Amino acid sequence: MSNLYLWVKAFHIIFVASWFAGLFYLPRILVNLAMVPQESHAERERLLLMGHKLYRFATLLAVPAILLGLWLWLGFGIGKGQGWIHAKLLLVLGVIGYHVHCRKFLRQFEQFANRHDHRWFRWFNEASVLLFAAIVILVVVKPF
Repeated sequence: MSNLYLWVKAFHIIFVASWFAGLFYLPRILVNLAMVPQESHAERERLLLMGHKLYRFATLLAVPAILLGLWLWLGFGIGKGQGWIHAKLLLVLGVIGYHVHCRKFLRQFEQFANRHDHRWFRWFNEASVLLFAAIVILVVVKPF
C-alpha cells in the first residue's frame, strides 16, 4: 500500500465523519423548527439561520468526502469487481439525496410551507444514522 493511498483514505474518513456530523444535527434543527410556535418569530429565524449555516458547512465537507472517495475507487481501484462497492455507491447516492432534502425542508420552513410535524422529522433524523451504519458495515465487513 502506498503512502498516498493511506493519506487519501485518512482524509476521506475525516471528511465523511464530519459531513455526517452535520447530517446528524441538521434534522434536529428541523425537529425544533417544526415545534416552534407561530408567534415565536425570533426563535424561528434563529433556527433557520443555524440550519442554513450548518447546511452550507456540511456541503463544504461533503464535496471533498465525495471527491476523495472517487479517488479511492477510481484511482486506487478500491472495491473494483466486488459487490459491496456497488451497494456502497448506491447508499452514497442516498446520502446525497438526504442532504439535498434537508435543504428542501429548510426552504419549506422559510416559505411557511412545511407539511410535516416534529415526529416526522424525528424519524427522518434516524435515516442518516441508518445510512451511516450500513455504509460502515459494507466497507468494513465487505459481505459480498
